[in-house]
Amino acid sequence: MSRAVTERLPSYALFAALLSCAGLPIYIHAPKFYVDEYGVSLTALAAVLFGLRLLDVVQDPLLGRLSERLRHQRGLAVGLGCAVIALAMLGLFAVPPVISPVLWFGVMLTLVFSAFSFLTICFYAQGVAKADRMAGNGHLRLARWRETGALLGVCVASVAPVALGVVTDAPFAGFAAGFAVLALAAAGAMRGEWLSVDVPDSTGFGTILRDPLARRLLIIALLNAAPVAVSSTLFLFYVESALEAPGFEGPLLLLFFLSAAGAAPVWGLLAEKYGTQPVLLSAMVLAIFAFVGALFLGAGDQWWFAAVCVASGAAMGADLTLLPALFASRMAQIAPSAAEGFGLWSFVSKFTLALSAAVLLPALEGAGYVSGAQAPQPEIAVDLLRLLYAGAPCVLKLAAIFLLWRTKLDRLS
Repeated sequence: MSRAVTERLPSYALFAALLSCAGLPIYIHAPKFYVDEYGVSLTALAAVLFGLRLLDVVQDPLLGRLSERLRHQRGLAVGLGCAVIALAMLGLFAVPPVISPVLWFGVMLTLVFSAFSFLTICFYAQGVAKADRMAGNGHLRLARWRETGALLGVCVASVAPVALGVVTDAPFAGFAAGFAVLALAAAGAMRGEWLSVDVPDSTGFGTILRDPLARRLLIIALLNAAPVAVSSTLFLFYVESALEAPGFEGPLLLLFFLSAAGAAPVWGLLAEKYGTQPVLLSAMVLAIFAFVGALFLGAGDQWWFAAVCVASGAAMGADLTLLPALFASRMAQIAPSAAEGFGLWSFVSKFTLALSAAVLLPALEGAGYVSGAQAPQPEIAVDLLRLLYAGAPCVLKLAAIFLLWRTKLDRLS
């Protein structure tokens, strides 16, 4: 622990927690808040969210280039980014709209999206330079602290508005104020880090895309992120309709993230001892077993599904820790500035989310599925939901396992 403190790894965990707290409100808290508080229609919110998701996917490589251009002023750029995301979160939840609520929603979320993406790219790029100067397997140790902090941040953000509702009549405003304080603390904790490492010059996107190993890792990331995107998109629908367990969505989702947070440092320690590739392959196999179990669950099986959440959450802890560490190791070798590399990495991750929503939800609707319907869902729609939620991730994971198994990682040692 003293070694980690000396290397300021807790600062990376705190900053990662900030970023993860910023991601959750976009998908869970904000839409419901604007429906309940301002009566914005779900259709209008869905259109705004879809447009912002497209913007988010397109702008990430460009933000990677911007981060690289600002590498010698990265501390100042990150400070401004933290200010923007904090003020935008306050505007989203604590300031009454000064224009049409749906337009205000779109403007504030655009600022949150853009600042979140820029800060994430800067943070991961700086981590490459940091880890490369650490003793031992710096990329794995840094990833272990960073992703554990991120997952704990998700857990806190998922329950904070509910907990604040006990002590205040404006829980979302309280959440936004707490987020602003966290942004200030995280920026302060990382202040010296942006100055402590000489950031190399950019090598451009071409160097990364021409490298066979970097390309292979990006493809594995795409295939490996897709199951998470699929299950995240369909999680609430699966619990509501396949398990017929309304009210269990929140606790089960929290259990999933807590399992991931608890497992992430364990996977990191195992990878340091036994090697990243075999440990990551083991976690992928665990995920397949978990999703196969979910294929056979039905009404009233929420307690069995809790076991699925523990296993699949633990597997995701490895995905979030080990695969980015592998990519960071390769970036340290071929593109040490890493900003453009993690711009591509962010693009891959978000592309899977956009694609899953665009493909899966219309497929369910075409089968007759109606979210929130009082009448029983058509059996064919529930069967399709179960197959998409649990079956599709198995196929995608198998493809990722095959590619990772065939990938020679000796060049990363």
